[in-house]
Amino acid sequence: MPDVNSEFALEGTDAHELCAYLVEKALGRNARDPTEDLAFYNHEMQDCAEEYRNYVMEQVEKARGYSRDPTVLIEQRLDFSKWVPEGFGTGDCLIVADGLLQVIDYKHGLGVLVDADHNPQMMCYTLGALEMFDGLYDFDKVTMTIFQPRKHNISTFEIEKTELLEWAENELAPKAELAFKGEGDMQSGKHCQFCKLKTVCRKRAEDNLALAKMEFANPATLDNEDIAEILPKLDLLISWANDIKAYALNQATDGYSIPGYKLVEGRSVRKFSDESAVSHAVIEAGYDPYEKKLLTITAMTKLLGKKTFNDLLGGLVIKPTGKPTLVPIDDSRQEMNLAKNEFKED
Repeated sequence: MPDVNSEFALEGTDAHELCAYLVEKALGRNARDPTEDLAFYNHEMQDCAEEYRNYVMEQVEKARGYSRDPTVLIEQRLDFSKWVPEGFGTGDCLIVADGLLQVIDYKHGLGVLVDADHNPQMMCYTLGALEMFDGLYDFDKVTMTIFQPRKHNISTFEIEKTELLEWAENELAPKAELAFKGEGDMQSGKHCQFCKLKTVCRKRAEDNLALAKMEFANPATLDNEDIAEILPKLDLLISWANDIKAYALNQATDGYSIPGYKLVEGRSVRKFSDESAVSHAVIEAGYDPYEKKLLTITAMTKLLGKKTFNDLLGGLVIKPTGKPTLVPIDDSRQEMNLAKNEFKED
């Protein structure tokens, strides 16, 4: 089955290129600015990449406590085929010194929050890093970090090197061998988002429909314990449902029939056929066709430079309270203090 890159995947690739460039530049290395070639580049991506660069450089500075000149590798190919047949990946950032091995992975996704704790992908990448450096450096523990700025998520997990290797030998390698042979039991989960067959996989459908049946009950009859059990599974259910809808639309536009459905034109809005001609006509009539808007904070910072921006406008910038969002208890953000909770009676 051929690889098909979604717009989200392509956007993530662009973000990784920008991140790599900014880190290489911060390290004083020669690197070409890829911005003009990035189809999905925007101010948010720039901000995220700068946050990532700042975090990486903070970690590099900490690593200098282990060694005056730690090894820092960007977009490094990692081979863990010793445990997983044909297994390899790309480490976004590796920081290595005696007593330190840190693997940092940038996630641009806004959908599912990714946790580094016993994350199989990160553990595989760290195994690949061990293969490269275990004989050159001396360390007992390894650290893996997920940096996911659009979810306000920096998740770090530390594990003993011996424990990681035991997992690789006793769990990873046997399961990987079965999978490579086409054997073993199929299991759906977060990993499904990376599979070519995720949309038409029957096991994934069965598992999500089982949850959907639970959702048919009237929410008013569920207590908070029931809701707490359902919540962590909803992202997978929503992701699967969206995959099915996108697949069905693609099938229909490719000429295949979906029983009970038909293609129609979606809603559209009026637009000018020639904006320059419109502008010229309105100006000739004595009107101004353009609105004047204040630059955004990001654009204003780029115009003035950070120092001038802070000196001139620092006292005029506020950060309003964000809209309440329900997240898992281990999310790094501080819990909101709702006034009504203080007076609520048990």
